[in-house]
Amino acid sequence: MRVVIAEDNVLLSSGLELLLNSQGFEVAAITSDTRGFFAAVETHRPDVTLVDVRLPPTFRDEGIRAALQARRDHPGLPVLVLSQYVEQDYAGRLLADARGGIGYLLKDRVSRVAEFTDALHRVAAGGTAMDPEVIAQLLAGGDPVDALTAREREVLALMAEGHDNATIAQRLVITDNAVHKHIGNVFAKLGLSAGDSGHRRVRAVLAYLRRHGGTALDPAASPH
Repeated sequence: MRVVIAEDNVLLSSGLELLLNSQGFEVAAITSDTRGFFAAVETHRPDVTLVDVRLPPTFRDEGIRAALQARRDHPGLPVLVLSQYVEQDYAGRLLADARGGIGYLLKDRVSRVAEFTDALHRVAAGGTAMDPEVIAQLLAGGDPVDALTAREREVLALMAEGHDNATIAQRLVITDNAVHKHIGNVFAKLGLSAGDSGHRRVRAVLAYLRRHGGTALDPAASPH
């Protein structure tokens, strides 16, 4: 599995390279800025990318903006964002992309090798991986997911994996109208009104991920 890393901290990028090589990944390129990142993606067409939120020259949000741009240029490009901080707006924008293959982890999660590599594999496979701390900050409060029916949980689980309505209908062998109805019920039960300031699909997925510790589970495992 080919990986492109965008990280300006030499010690961290070297550590990531050693770690990933030891776990069977192939680090195709390491870049320290957005220009190099775009070039590496074009050249190597990686299976997954690791991108620091803050890159030169301003060290604000260049990295995550580059990740979003790369996904526009290469639809579905798997991106796992690494950050020392929770950038709420950009984390939400990543989740808003229904194509899946996205993740957002805090950098201290890298030291938990099994969790980190599992997240990388999941993102590369088109799934979603969110750090529990990110979830905690993005969605505070109780657990309204408990109010959902088994079918509504299945639909929400597939939403969390990044599937669109048509794919959800195909996976569950139901009609598009049924999917639309279930999603409407999910929004209603999670208290996400049409006038909600946040993206309703994003916030619904965040609710699901928070419930399941930041991972997208196999909806087939849910009871009917």
